Amino acid sequence: MTARLRNQQPGNRREAANDIMVNDEVRTMRHQGRIVTNHGRQLAGRVALLAGCAALFGLAGMPDVALAQESASAPTAYRDIPYIGSRNLVWIIAQLHLLLAGFVLGVPIFAWLCEIVGWKSGDKRYDKLAKEFTKLLTSSYATTALFGGILLFMLIGFYPKLMTYLTDIFFPSFLVYCALFLVETATLYLYWYGWDAMAEGNGKKFHIFLGFLLNVFAFFIMIVPNSWATFQASPVVLAEGSDFARAWAATWNPTWWPVNVHRLIANVVLGGYICGAYAGIRYLSAKSQEERYHYDWMGYVGNFIGVFGLLPLPFAGYWLMREIYQYNQQMGITLMGGFLSWLFILQAMLIGVLFLGSNYYFWLGITHRIPGSETQYRKPIMAMLIILLLCLAVWMTPHSLVASLAEAQQMGGTHHPLLGVFGVMSAKMTVANLMVLVTFMSFIMYWRAGKQDTAGWAKVAKAVIGAVLALAGIAVIVLGVWGYFVPAIIRINYFSTSQVGIVIFVMLTITPLTALLLKSAKTTTEMVWGKMPPRAGYALVLNAVMVILLMTLMGYARSSSRVHWHVYGVMRDSSQYAFSPALGYAATLMALNTFLFCMLVAFIFWVATMGDKAKATAGVKGPVEPGRIPAMAGGAQSLDGAAIDSPEANRPV
Repeated sequence: MTARLRNQQPGNRREAANDIMVNDEVRTMRHQGRIVTNHGRQLAGRVALLAGCAALFGLAGMPDVALAQESASAPTAYRDIPYIGSRNLVWIIAQLHLLLAGFVLGVPIFAWLCEIVGWKSGDKRYDKLAKEFTKLLTSSYATTALFGGILLFMLIGFYPKLMTYLTDIFFPSFLVYCALFLVETATLYLYWYGWDAMAEGNGKKFHIFLGFLLNVFAFFIMIVPNSWATFQASPVVLAEGSDFARAWAATWNPTWWPVNVHRLIANVVLGGYICGAYAGIRYLSAKSQEERYHYDWMGYVGNFIGVFGLLPLPFAGYWLMREIYQYNQQMGITLMGGFLSWLFILQAMLIGVLFLGSNYYFWLGITHRIPGSETQYRKPIMAMLIILLLCLAVWMTPHSLVASLAEAQQMGGTHHPLLGVFGVMSAKMTVANLMVLVTFMSFIMYWRAGKQDTAGWAKVAKAVIGAVLALAGIAVIVLGVWGYFVPAIIRINYFSTSQVGIVIFVMLTITPLTALLLKSAKTTTEMVWGKMPPRAGYALVLNAVMVILLMTLMGYARSSSRVHWHVYGVMRDSSQYAFSPALGYAATLMALNTFLFCMLVAFIFWVATMGDKAKATAGVKGPVEPGRIPAMAGGAQSLDGAAIDSPEANRPV
């Protein structure tokens, strides 16, 4: 560039120099422009990157904002717990609470009645028995309240929308329930801790009055929550007006009183059989003959109370199902004719085993407690056993069989040409009534064993008893067969209710007549306690387990009849659990609940008997006598011979 300027003229040199300077400035400006452009591009890229990140974070945060806005506008309807599931957890806790509550509400009834019998007769055994029952009650009361509190918190946490709805309707009854719970607790404490202080005179009368109040408060504590549960299955149109008027309208729903009566009887059955199981376990582990006497007699009383409640229980269940059908036929069909119908086959099996176990315990009592009666009553016992087994076979027969296509073609359909006849309610109601009659007569036979009639009209009375029993059995069978040829409405409203009326008439007729006969009867053989074989204790435990399984089964059936509704026809279940569990899955949970409840009861009994064991240990000095060994399963008769054949064991009680 310098050589080129030298070769040019001076004027041209100045122009060329100016051009060069201009070109250099242009290049410099272009270079700076490139730098600015690069910086601009980098800045724009960074801004775009930041904007993209902000947009990404904004999109990621939009669900949280939307959920926050949704939660602000609408409360949470459901919550869940991983792995277990909210419904399963509530199911377990609710079932355990209901079983504990049934035991706590059933025990005071017969504890109070035993106390009255002991007070009137002067027999201290009944007062001791009532006190021992109440001791079990006090140990169970706190556990029941604990599970009730846990259940309440879980329902509020997992189902807030449903609980808000129910609270808005039943809030006045919540206040009533709290007041009842307070007075029930105070009465129970006075009843238990004042037992020895009020043992004589007017104090005993006041103590019996406290027992009466305890049962009254317990009854109302039972029926108030029943209104909340039955409203979910059979809601009514809520009346306009005050909160109390709306709560009362919702309480008085079609299934409230049937459930109240059914649960009251079921609680008596549950309490009686659990106390019988407690006595059976204590009898098996008794280390002295005095304990064997006491717990043998306690097992007899517990079994008697369980049977006393078991006899009318099917009638209360029939009344409940009848009201369900009248309220909503579809719900009744779901229960009895839909996918839940197989539950009633399981129910028949459990009830049948319960009837067999209760009768078996009576028959063992006749054989071992009353010397000389085993040969006299062997044939009647065999006849009753055959009738019970035949009735159970009919009751367990399903209407529709699970069959393959080839089997269905051979049968001509899903109904067996012969067995299908036994799968309908007309046959099942008939055999249920016959089983009740047989069990009642088994008790009458046990009651009369070892007695000889001396009244002049005894032959006429026995003929009347036989005629009433025979005519009642024939009438029940005739009505059952006739039910196949009449419309369903006639069979349900007239024939089935007539069968129930006939059985109740038999009980109300034969019981007082037998009592009058035995009033003047001569005792030929004194009843001997403490000689029952170990299998009698196992039968008592089996009866308790069957009752628990039965209550868990029917609780599932009643709740599942609502299908996908929280409140039937009013509030739909929109959670992920809006379906009825499969029968196999439900059976697993029912078995789990039964096991957990048995473990709870065993723990409660263990705690309740710790003081007795301490007293027994302090009272026994020196080595244990050879005859004071616990009865073992499958042991030979010689193992119990030292305790049974001793002179003390043969002493009548």
